[in-house]
Amino acid sequence: MALVTLRRNLYHLSDFRIHGALAALKTQHVNHVHKTVKEHLCQWFWSLHPGPIRVRFHHAHCKKFHSENGNDLHPVGEPGFSQVHSWDRFEHSVKNVDEEMFYRKLNSFTSSGEVLHFISTLETLPDTMMAGALCRICEVERKDGDQRLPKEILESSAFQALCDRFGRNPSDLSNAGLVTAFQALTLLCGDAQSRLLMNLEAECQHRLERGSLDVRSLCILGETLIKLHGPGCLTLDLIIYQLQGESLEAFTPEDIVTLYRLLQASPEKADQQQKFLNKINHFSLSLVSNLSPKLMSQMLTALVVLDQTQALPLVIKLSKYVVQHIARFTSEELRKVLEAFIYFGHSDRFFTETLEQHVASLCLTLDPELVSRVMEYCSRKLILSEPIFNAVAETFVCQAEKFSPIQTAKLIEPFGKLNYLPPNASALFRKLENMLLTHFNHFPPKTLLKLLHSCSLIERHPVNFMAKIFSPYFLQQLQGEESYLDRLSLAQLTQLFLTSILECPFYKGPKLLPKFQVKSFLTPCSSLETPMDFHLYKSVMTGLIDLLGARLYFASKVLTPYCYTIDVEIKLDEDGFVLPFTIDEDVHKRVALCIDGPKRFCLNSNHLLGKEATKQRHLRLLGYQVVQIPYYEIEMLKSRLELVDYLQGKLFSQNSGGH
Repeated sequence: MALVTLRRNLYHLSDFRIHGALAALKTQHVNHVHKTVKEHLCQWFWSLHPGPIRVRFHHAHCKKFHSENGNDLHPVGEPGFSQVHSWDRFEHSVKNVDEEMFYRKLNSFTSSGEVLHFISTLETLPDTMMAGALCRICEVERKDGDQRLPKEILESSAFQALCDRFGRNPSDLSNAGLVTAFQALTLLCGDAQSRLLMNLEAECQHRLERGSLDVRSLCILGETLIKLHGPGCLTLDLIIYQLQGESLEAFTPEDIVTLYRLLQASPEKADQQQKFLNKINHFSLSLVSNLSPKLMSQMLTALVVLDQTQALPLVIKLSKYVVQHIARFTSEELRKVLEAFIYFGHSDRFFTETLEQHVASLCLTLDPELVSRVMEYCSRKLILSEPIFNAVAETFVCQAEKFSPIQTAKLIEPFGKLNYLPPNASALFRKLENMLLTHFNHFPPKTLLKLLHSCSLIERHPVNFMAKIFSPYFLQQLQGEESYLDRLSLAQLTQLFLTSILECPFYKGPKLLPKFQVKSFLTPCSSLETPMDFHLYKSVMTGLIDLLGARLYFASKVLTPYCYTIDVEIKLDEDGFVLPFTIDEDVHKRVALCIDGPKRFCLNSNHLLGKEATKQRHLRLLGYQVVQIPYYEIEMLKSRLELVDYLQGKLFSQNSGGH
């Protein structure tokens, strides 16, 4: 490869010479600059301990180079410095190389050629600055979407000269220059068999075994080896072992997040490392306020991969700082945050309110994947946020073509689950229908069934597609290679078929065959019916016994012929008198009590979930007198007498049919 096939006939490298006095003079200056530059770094430039050497280098087609190791300095990651000096300051002498201005200039370049040309104009340069130049080249190539350098750059004398400085005598490089160059060249090359990379890796391995690498160097080396050899690299265990021996107070916030990423590379070893992880999780609580949005996102992702469910205090604290900086998160970073909150089951009012403002302000510019993840978060946590749902509906109406079939399903399903129709519902479902008509076969069968079922929950019945989903061909696709259809799919099909009978009498297409119909909508995942709240039921049962005189006059958990399970059923004769539940003759009316606990409502709301609203709607269409007993009304009652009066009003008032 051109990266490592250095044209040595073009170069001449003088003997290495130690200039201890010069290094000592530079140390005081660089330490002062380090504090100034620290907050303006490119995120993956690293600051490490200095070394004592410098290298003089001659090139046939370039000006004379002079490489010298000094104290390591973080490069500039973003604009922020006032330009005190002219760029003419970069004279051909190490004495005039201002490191702060060097990194500022370096980060202003947008192409590899510009970086190399700039480096070729300098006569003297510490090895950490040379490594910084390689890092900038890598950054530029990553922005272009292809990390590999163009052939003309790889074969250019300037690039080969830069590489040659690290390839010859890597033992004379500082820790900073060595590991940073190894990282950058790995990203640019990625060829583990490259002679240059092999030499650098061997030197890193030697220093690792000698125990001479500090925390930052160990972190960079670990991530580089994962990139080069994968997470199974045996050397990674030694790196983590050495990091375990370091005091966590010696870690910067960036180091801690990198440590999480190193552990994340081998999640199967998380149990073995749990004691160490507990220590890191606890220590990280003190660092959260110093994390950038990117680092917060990476930390949360690592906590998910490592299944750190016991680190909920850390997740909560991270959430508080996400709220403060949500506008600074990229779409990808915010998506990772939402995935973590979904995984840990975390939600809070402040985050929801901030997310509402963020989504509403950027609704037409948000990434489709982020939009679908926001809706998935709301759906999982049962958060009915009208600002978010309205903004998302508007986004889909205006930009439906940007959404994939799976993203579309994730976007639409929460509307049905949380029983909400946005103001532009007509336009929303018209757009959805058009997409289904043109891309029906692009939707995975189970995704399509779930999507259409969700639409029916809010009375947007997919009549034009029922014939297709009840057809033997679709049912075979739905089953796939399995020997039978899963229970949830069968329940969704059955409820859609019941909907076609009760709410779409004009549908005359194929029927769902009996072998695909379930007997009960109660499923292990409670997707179509929510089990009754036991404590709420006990309270209501006590009141019913006092009201009716005996337990004989009502039945509990009654499975109807229509697959729904009624919480409490009371039978009335023609005169309105209550009959014992064991009698089936002379039944004039059946009263279905829906004892609705908190889990049947949206979070912190009195708004019924779509599945519960559909159940009550269907029971009414089937002839039941539906009486809703919501938990929030029961909680207001202060005595047993008040409970009896409440139930009497619900069951026997002239307006009871409206409840």
